[in-house]
Amino acid sequence: MAGNGIRAIVAMLLLAGAVVMTLFVFLAGVTNTTPFNNTYFLQSTTQGIQGARDITQWAYFYICAPGNLECSGAWPAPSVGWAWVSGALNVPPELIGDFGNGTTSMYYYYMWRFGWVTYLIAFAFAVFALLTGFLACLGRLGAALSSLLAAVSLFFYTVAAALMTVTFVKMRDALNANGYPSSIGQYAFGFTWGSFAAVFLATIIFCLGVRGDKTAGAAGSSSRFGRRRKSVRSSRSSIGSRRVKEDYA
Repeated sequence: MAGNGIRAIVAMLLLAGAVVMTLFVFLAGVTNTTPFNNTYFLQSTTQGIQGARDITQWAYFYICAPGNLECSGAWPAPSVGWAWVSGALNVPPELIGDFGNGTTSMYYYYMWRFGWVTYLIAFAFAVFALLTGFLACLGRLGAALSSLLAAVSLFFYTVAAALMTVTFVKMRDALNANGYPSSIGQYAFGFTWGSFAAVFLATIIFCLGVRGDKTAGAAGSSSRFGRRRKSVRSSRSSIGSRRVKEDYA
């Protein structure tokens, strides 16, 4: 029981860390304080693109200028092309298209839309796994439930992190190739992959809790079976010795 409790607490701390780091990503653009003012997926010099800011930062809900200034309104799954106007001139051809009110290509529209949604699903299951982590202290069933929820969260964190990385690294390369110096956001990438790593470790620890209980149960039953066999052998030996004595008598 003590081992289960320690494992569950460690896993819950990891899940709590993942939840906090994901909240940092979600709330980027809300305020000009650290780390929110440094949390963005991509920063690019967009001066020269029609309707764009001089420097643009793409965050989870917002598109802003540096320091979370001149931010767009908060919007779920914002198209990356909302950094400029519809049909804007001088946009890299890979990025502009008919989607997002004529601002975004189909590839970037759907890649980021699916990436945005999988973040939410991963976050929700991480919270569920954290809340049920207390049950993992009580035994194998609780650990199994928590490990299942954590595994689902891990799957969606994997998808979200992969889609985020592909979308914004390719977007950075397209902007750089067209003369717009760009760089990925270290904080947003770090928080995302850090959340993935924390949930990965938490899932393993919960699974060890399930396996640990099975091992302990097998060891206990083996011990009891051994004692029973020893008891049977002792009684048989005692009966045999009494019969020898009676024969000699």
